[in-house]
Amino acid sequence: MPDTTPAARLRELLAADHLVIAPGIYDGLSATLVERRGFPAAYISGAAASVSVLGEPDLGLMTMSEMAAHTSRMRAATSLPLIVDIDTGYGSELNVRRTIETYRRLGVAAVHIEDQVFPKRCGHLAGKAVVPVAEAASKVRAAVAAREDDDMIIIARTDARAPLGLVEAVDRANAYVDAGADMIFLEAPESERELEAIANKVRAPLVANVLARSKTPVCSAEVLQEMGFRLAIYPLLAITAAAAAVDAALGTLAHSGLPPTNTQGPAELFGLVGLDRWLSWSKEYETAPSADSKNTGLT
Repeated sequence: MPDTTPAARLRELLAADHLVIAPGIYDGLSATLVERRGFPAAYISGAAASVSVLGEPDLGLMTMSEMAAHTSRMRAATSLPLIVDIDTGYGSELNVRRTIETYRRLGVAAVHIEDQVFPKRCGHLAGKAVVPVAEAASKVRAAVAAREDDDMIIIARTDARAPLGLVEAVDRANAYVDAGADMIFLEAPESERELEAIANKVRAPLVANVLARSKTPVCSAEVLQEMGFRLAIYPLLAITAAAAAVDAALGTLAHSGLPPTNTQGPAELFGLVGLDRWLSWSKEYETAPSADSKNTGLT
Protein backbone atom coordinates (compact mmCIF):
# COMPACT_ATOMS: atom_id res chain seq x y z
CA MET A 1 0.00 0.00 0.00
CA PRO A 2 1.48 3.42 -0.90
CA ASP A 3 2.58 5.80 1.83
CA THR A 4 -0.65 7.79 2.02
CA THR A 5 -2.93 8.94 4.81
CA PRO A 6 -5.41 6.48 6.35
CA ALA A 7 -8.26 8.50 4.84
CA ALA A 8 -6.72 8.34 1.37
CA ARG A 9 -6.20 4.58 1.75
CA LEU A 10 -9.84 4.12 2.74
CA ARG A 11 -10.96 6.13 -0.27
CA GLU A 12 -8.88 3.84 -2.50
CA LEU A 13 -10.46 0.77 -0.90
CA LEU A 14 -13.98 2.16 -1.36
CA ALA A 15 -13.27 2.94 -5.01
CA ALA A 16 -12.41 -0.71 -5.72
CA ASP A 17 -14.87 -3.38 -6.80
CA HIS A 18 -15.24 -5.23 -3.51
CA LEU A 19 -17.10 -4.50 -0.27
CA VAL A 20 -14.86 -3.06 2.47
CA ILE A 21 -15.32 -5.06 5.69
CA ALA A 22 -14.52 -3.18 8.89
CA PRO A 23 -14.86 -5.21 12.11
CA GLY A 24 -15.49 -3.32 15.32
CA ILE A 25 -12.59 -2.78 17.74
CA TYR A 26 -12.77 -1.67 21.36
CA ASP A 27 -9.24 -2.00 22.77
CA GLY A 28 -5.64 -2.52 21.70
CA LEU A 29 -5.96 -6.31 21.60
CA SER A 30 -9.04 -6.34 19.38
CA ALA A 31 -7.41 -3.76 17.11
CA THR A 32 -4.31 -5.95 16.79
CA LEU A 33 -6.34 -9.08 16.08
CA VAL A 34 -8.37 -7.38 13.35
CA GLU A 35 -5.20 -6.23 11.61
CA ARG A 36 -3.53 -9.66 12.01
CA ARG A 37 -6.50 -11.28 10.26
CA GLY A 38 -5.95 -9.09 7.23
CA PHE A 39 -9.03 -6.87 7.34
CA PRO A 40 -8.52 -3.60 5.45
CA ALA A 41 -10.15 -1.23 7.97
CA ALA A 42 -11.58 -1.13 11.49
CA TYR A 43 -14.61 0.50 13.08
CA ILE A 44 -14.74 2.24 16.47
CA SER A 45 -18.27 1.94 17.77
CA GLY A 46 -19.73 4.33 20.32
CA ALA A 47 -21.70 1.42 21.75
CA ALA A 48 -18.63 -0.78 22.20
CA ALA A 49 -16.73 2.17 23.65
CA SER A 50 -19.47 2.91 26.17
CA VAL A 51 -19.60 -0.73 27.27
CA SER A 52 -15.83 -1.28 27.41
CA VAL A 53 -14.69 2.11 28.77
CA LEU A 54 -17.59 3.13 31.00
CA GLY A 55 -19.32 -0.19 31.64
CA GLU A 56 -22.56 1.54 30.61
CA PRO A 57 -25.13 1.07 27.80
CA ASP A 58 -25.11 3.04 24.55
CA LEU A 59 -27.26 6.02 25.54
CA GLY A 60 -25.03 8.90 24.47
CA LEU A 61 -23.02 8.82 27.70
CA MET A 62 -19.54 9.01 26.13
CA THR A 63 -18.29 12.58 25.78
CA MET A 64 -16.29 13.79 22.79
CA SER A 65 -13.07 13.97 24.82
CA GLU A 66 -13.58 10.44 26.19
CA MET A 67 -14.24 9.09 22.71
CA ALA A 68 -11.24 10.94 21.27
CA ALA A 69 -8.96 9.52 23.98
CA HIS A 70 -10.34 6.04 23.27
CA THR A 71 -9.73 6.54 19.53
CA SER A 72 -6.18 7.72 20.20
CA ARG A 73 -5.41 4.42 21.94
CA MET A 74 -6.82 2.50 18.99
CA ARG A 75 -4.79 4.62 16.57
CA ALA A 76 -1.62 3.68 18.48
CA ALA A 77 -2.48 -0.04 18.31
CA THR A 78 -3.17 -0.37 14.57
CA SER A 79 -2.17 1.16 11.26
CA LEU A 80 -5.56 0.36 9.70
CA PRO A 81 -7.85 3.15 8.48
CA LEU A 82 -10.30 3.87 11.29
CA ILE A 83 -14.00 4.68 10.90
CA VAL A 84 -15.33 6.37 14.05
CA ASP A 85 -18.81 6.89 15.46
CA ILE A 86 -19.21 10.53 16.60
CA ASP A 87 -22.87 10.17 17.64
CA THR A 88 -24.75 13.45 17.03
CA GLY A 89 -21.58 15.55 16.89
CA TYR A 90 -21.69 16.36 20.63
CA GLY A 91 -23.63 19.61 20.31
CA SER A 92 -24.15 22.40 17.79
CA GLU A 93 -22.40 22.96 14.48
CA LEU A 94 -19.54 24.56 16.43
CA ASN A 95 -19.10 21.36 18.46
CA VAL A 96 -19.19 19.38 15.23
CA ARG A 97 -16.38 21.53 13.84
CA ARG A 98 -14.24 20.99 16.94
CA THR A 99 -14.95 17.25 16.82
CA ILE A 100 -13.85 16.96 13.18
CA GLU A 101 -10.72 19.00 13.83
CA THR A 102 -9.87 16.71 16.77
CA TYR A 103 -10.29 13.55 14.70
CA ARG A 104 -8.30 15.01 11.82
CA ARG A 105 -5.36 15.42 14.20
CA LEU A 106 -5.79 11.78 15.25
CA GLY A 107 -5.54 10.60 11.63
CA VAL A 108 -9.06 9.15 11.51
CA ALA A 109 -10.12 8.02 8.04
CA ALA A 110 -13.89 8.48 8.37
CA VAL A 111 -16.55 9.53 10.84
CA HIS A 112 -20.30 9.15 10.89
CA ILE A 113 -22.68 11.69 12.37
CA GLU A 114 -26.34 10.92 13.05
CA ASP A 115 -29.64 12.80 13.22
CA GLN A 116 -31.00 11.52 16.52
CA VAL A 117 -32.22 13.79 19.27
CA PHE A 118 -29.64 14.07 22.05
CA PRO A 119 -29.22 12.06 24.24
CA LYS A 120 -29.17 9.43 21.50
CA ARG A 121 -29.46 5.69 21.96
CA CYS A 122 -28.31 2.57 20.16
CA GLY A 123 -29.90 2.51 16.72
CA HIS A 124 -31.54 -0.85 17.38
CA LEU A 125 -33.28 0.13 20.62
CA ALA A 126 -36.88 1.33 20.79
CA GLY A 127 -37.86 4.92 21.52
CA LYS A 128 -35.61 6.82 19.10
CA ALA A 129 -36.41 10.33 17.90
CA VAL A 130 -34.75 12.48 15.24
CA VAL A 131 -34.10 16.20 14.91
CA PRO A 132 -35.54 18.26 12.02
CA VAL A 133 -33.83 17.44 8.74
CA ALA A 134 -32.58 21.01 8.29
CA GLU A 135 -30.76 20.85 11.62
CA ALA A 136 -29.12 17.55 10.78
CA ALA A 137 -28.12 18.75 7.29
CA SER A 138 -26.53 21.83 8.85
CA LYS A 139 -24.32 19.59 11.00
CA VAL A 140 -23.31 17.59 7.93
CA ARG A 141 -22.30 20.82 6.19
CA ALA A 142 -20.31 21.83 9.27
CA ALA A 143 -18.48 18.49 9.28
CA VAL A 144 -17.65 18.75 5.58
CA ALA A 145 -16.35 22.30 6.00
CA ALA A 146 -14.27 21.38 9.06
CA ARG A 147 -12.31 18.68 7.27
CA GLU A 148 -11.02 21.36 4.85
CA ASP A 149 -8.66 19.69 2.33
CA ASP A 150 -8.29 16.48 4.32
CA ASP A 151 -9.37 13.19 2.73
CA MET A 152 -11.50 12.30 5.77
CA ILE A 153 -14.78 10.69 4.69
CA ILE A 154 -17.96 12.19 6.16
CA ILE A 155 -20.70 9.59 6.58
CA ALA A 156 -24.20 10.86 7.38
CA ARG A 157 -26.35 8.48 9.39
CA THR A 158 -30.10 8.70 9.67
CA ASP A 159 -32.16 6.93 12.32
CA ALA A 160 -35.47 8.04 10.81
CA ARG A 161 -36.54 4.55 9.69
CA ALA A 162 -38.03 3.59 13.06
CA PRO A 163 -39.83 6.81 14.03
CA LEU A 164 -40.78 8.14 10.58
CA GLY A 165 -40.67 5.24 8.12
CA LEU A 166 -38.45 4.19 5.24
CA VAL A 167 -39.60 6.83 2.74
CA GLU A 168 -38.72 9.67 5.11
CA ALA A 169 -35.42 7.98 5.97
CA VAL A 170 -34.45 7.79 2.28
CA ASP A 171 -35.49 11.42 1.74
CA ARG A 172 -33.32 12.47 4.67
CA ALA A 173 -30.41 10.43 3.36
CA ASN A 174 -30.55 12.23 0.04
CA ALA A 175 -30.82 15.60 1.80
CA TYR A 176 -27.58 14.77 3.61
CA VAL A 177 -25.99 13.86 0.27
CA ASP A 178 -27.00 17.32 -0.98
CA ALA A 179 -25.37 18.77 2.17
CA GLY A 180 -22.06 17.19 1.16
CA ALA A 181 -21.95 13.78 2.84
CA ASP A 182 -19.64 11.31 1.09
CA MET A 183 -21.55 8.21 2.21
CA ILE A 184 -24.88 7.32 3.81
CA PHE A 185 -25.59 5.04 6.76
CA LEU A 186 -29.33 4.41 6.96
CA GLU A 187 -29.74 2.69 10.30
CA ALA A 188 -31.99 -0.26 11.15
CA PRO A 189 -33.79 -1.27 7.94
CA GLU A 190 -36.06 -4.17 8.76
CA SER A 191 -35.82 -6.54 5.77
CA GLU A 192 -33.70 -7.45 2.79
CA ARG A 193 -36.30 -5.75 0.62
CA GLU A 194 -35.70 -2.52 2.52
CA LEU A 195 -31.93 -2.90 2.11
CA GLU A 196 -32.44 -3.27 -1.64
CA ALA A 197 -34.73 -0.22 -1.72
CA ILE A 198 -32.12 1.85 0.09
CA ALA A 199 -29.45 0.76 -2.39
CA ASN A 200 -31.71 1.74 -5.29
CA LYS A 201 -32.93 5.09 -3.98
CA VAL A 202 -30.09 6.71 -2.05
CA ARG A 203 -27.78 8.82 -4.22
CA ALA A 204 -24.48 8.00 -2.52
CA PRO A 205 -22.27 5.04 -1.55
CA LEU A 206 -23.79 3.11 1.33
CA VAL A 207 -22.76 1.71 4.70
CA ALA A 208 -24.30 -1.51 6.05
CA ASN A 209 -24.46 -2.07 9.80
CA VAL A 210 -24.24 -5.81 10.51
CA LEU A 211 -25.45 -6.84 13.97
CA ALA A 212 -26.64 -10.19 15.27
CA ARG A 213 -30.10 -10.24 16.86
CA SER A 214 -30.94 -6.74 15.67
CA LYS A 215 -33.76 -5.19 13.67
CA THR A 216 -31.85 -5.66 10.42
CA PRO A 217 -31.42 -9.12 8.85
CA VAL A 218 -27.82 -10.34 8.83
CA CYS A 219 -26.66 -10.62 5.22
CA SER A 220 -23.39 -12.04 3.97
CA ALA A 221 -20.73 -9.76 2.56
CA GLU A 222 -21.44 -11.19 -0.88
CA VAL A 223 -25.14 -10.30 -0.68
CA LEU A 224 -24.42 -6.77 0.57
CA GLN A 225 -21.96 -6.25 -2.26
CA GLU A 226 -24.47 -7.48 -4.82
CA MET A 227 -27.02 -5.00 -3.42
CA GLY A 228 -24.52 -2.20 -3.95
CA PHE A 229 -23.22 -1.46 -0.45
CA ARG A 230 -19.61 -0.24 -0.30
CA LEU A 231 -18.75 -0.56 3.40
CA ALA A 232 -19.91 -3.04 6.04
CA ILE A 233 -19.27 -2.39 9.73
CA TYR A 234 -19.53 -5.04 12.45
CA PRO A 235 -19.68 -2.91 15.62
CA LEU A 236 -20.24 -5.52 18.31
CA LEU A 237 -18.73 -8.67 16.82
CA ALA A 238 -15.50 -8.60 18.84
CA ILE A 239 -16.86 -7.24 22.10
CA THR A 240 -19.82 -9.62 22.28
CA ALA A 241 -17.53 -12.58 21.51
CA ALA A 242 -15.15 -11.42 24.25
CA ALA A 243 -17.97 -10.87 26.74
CA ALA A 244 -19.30 -14.39 26.18
CA ALA A 245 -15.83 -15.95 26.51
CA VAL A 246 -14.94 -14.00 29.64
CA ASP A 247 -18.29 -14.77 31.26
CA ALA A 248 -17.84 -18.48 30.52
CA ALA A 249 -14.31 -18.47 31.98
CA LEU A 250 -15.51 -16.70 35.11
CA GLY A 251 -18.33 -19.21 35.41
CA THR A 252 -15.83 -22.06 35.32
CA LEU A 253 -13.76 -20.38 38.04
CA ALA A 254 -16.82 -19.71 40.20
CA HIS A 255 -18.07 -23.28 39.82
CA SER A 256 -14.83 -25.26 40.19
CA GLY A 257 -12.37 -22.93 41.82
CA LEU A 258 -10.04 -23.46 38.86
CA PRO A 259 -9.44 -21.38 35.73
CA PRO A 260 -10.26 -22.89 32.33
CA THR A 261 -7.45 -24.99 30.89
CA ASN A 262 -8.08 -24.12 27.24
CA THR A 263 -6.88 -20.52 27.46
CA GLN A 264 -3.61 -19.05 26.22
CA GLY A 265 -0.54 -18.69 28.38
CA PRO A 266 1.41 -15.45 28.86
CA ALA A 267 3.86 -16.08 25.99
CA GLU A 268 1.04 -16.86 23.56
CA LEU A 269 -0.97 -13.82 24.60
CA PHE A 270 2.01 -11.46 24.46
CA GLY A 271 2.93 -12.98 21.09
CA LEU A 272 -0.33 -11.69 19.64
CA VAL A 273 0.69 -8.13 20.44
CA GLY A 274 4.28 -8.18 19.24
CA LEU A 275 6.44 -9.84 21.92
CA ASP A 276 9.08 -10.99 19.40
CA ARG A 277 9.29 -7.52 17.89
CA TRP A 278 9.85 -5.87 21.25
CA LEU A 279 12.46 -8.43 22.29
CA SER A 280 14.34 -7.96 19.00
CA TRP A 281 14.44 -4.22 19.59
CA SER A 282 15.78 -4.82 23.08
CA LYS A 283 18.65 -6.90 21.64
CA GLU A 284 19.45 -4.17 19.12
CA TYR A 285 19.74 -1.62 21.89
CA GLU A 286 21.92 -3.93 23.98
CA THR A 287 24.42 -4.44 21.12
CA ALA A 288 24.41 -0.90 19.74
CA PRO A 289 27.55 1.21 20.32
CA SER A 290 27.30 3.54 23.27
CA ALA A 291 26.90 7.24 22.70
CA ASP A 292 30.36 7.85 24.21
CA SER A 293 32.01 5.68 21.54
CA LYS A 294 30.49 7.58 18.66
CA ASN A 295 31.80 10.70 17.02
CA THR A 296 28.60 12.73 16.86
CA GLY A 297 30.20 15.60 15.04
CA LEU A 298 28.96 18.04 17.69
CA THR A 299 31.32 20.42 19.44
